[in-house]
Amino acid sequence: MRILITGATGFVGNHLRRYFLAHTDWDIIGTSYPDMPPAPFDPQRETLRFLDLRDVEATYALLGQSPPEYIIHLAAQSHIPTSYQDPWSTLENNIRGQLNLLEGCVALKIAPRMLVIGSGEEYGRAAATDLPLTENHPLRPENPYSVSKVTQDVMGYQYFISYHLPVIRMRPFNHVGPGQSARFVLPAFAKQVAGIEAGKQTPVMYVGNLEPARDFTDVRDVVRAYHLALTRGVPGEVYNIASGTPRTIRSLVEQLTALATVPIRVEVDPERYRPADVPIIYGSAEKLRRDTGWEPEIPFAQTVQDVLDEWRQLTTGG
Repeated sequence: MRILITGATGFVGNHLRRYFLAHTDWDIIGTSYPDMPPAPFDPQRETLRFLDLRDVEATYALLGQSPPEYIIHLAAQSHIPTSYQDPWSTLENNIRGQLNLLEGCVALKIAPRMLVIGSGEEYGRAAATDLPLTENHPLRPENPYSVSKVTQDVMGYQYFISYHLPVIRMRPFNHVGPGQSARFVLPAFAKQVAGIEAGKQTPVMYVGNLEPARDFTDVRDVVRAYHLALTRGVPGEVYNIASGTPRTIRSLVEQLTALATVPIRVEVDPERYRPADVPIIYGSAEKLRRDTGWEPEIPFAQTVQDVLDEWRQLTTGG
């Protein structure tokens, strides 16, 4: 079997490649954006291609040279503040890249089982009575990133209906873990704690809005969900990946400062607020459990500890 993983050297992509190397005998073709740093890979089972999926000819050539039986399309601009700064770049990157993949499959007359990765951000604001959110909840995107993800989601469904491509759509809520960029909330806080402990930063943690509550799942549980959905999910269907537990951003700060080896003062920086912030969102993964048997396994306390330990090593060079 051969699987194509786009965005294979990103945060989730690196975890996903390691998962498939450990749990399958499949060969892996991974794509990476041309300016991404190289990542370690297994030359016996992995091929890494640097290309921009917005390039039609390069994407078609990739699909034609080594037609995959499976595709997991991870490649995307996923940072919400960046999507506000340059909306069109996020929309173009996330929509065009997926369109080229789907059109390439149609043109080459191949029909790999394909995961299209959306986001829990697609749901936007919800009343307390609507929580936890199921896949039937209306989509109300509130930022350019979530607009792009809604488009990817419904595009995947359209190609399932129009061309009978076995597309399965995923809506993961926030996922965190080792290897995530400090542009995202938990590693951003952990990096500050590690810097303070190492004496490289004054003992003040700067934060934005601490009141929103989000549904966090460990990335290692998320990639296992992707494998199960890819092999057991129903084409044309959409699945949430969620813990079902809302955690405030304040609780992340409290967990990290409790683990710190020195006292830390927390200071709110208004510059870190977003133009729009959904107050609370968490989802139900009951449909995914029913169809695939997936359950999250990694306790959130372990996730926080692992992220902090990683940033301690990165900060001290240990």
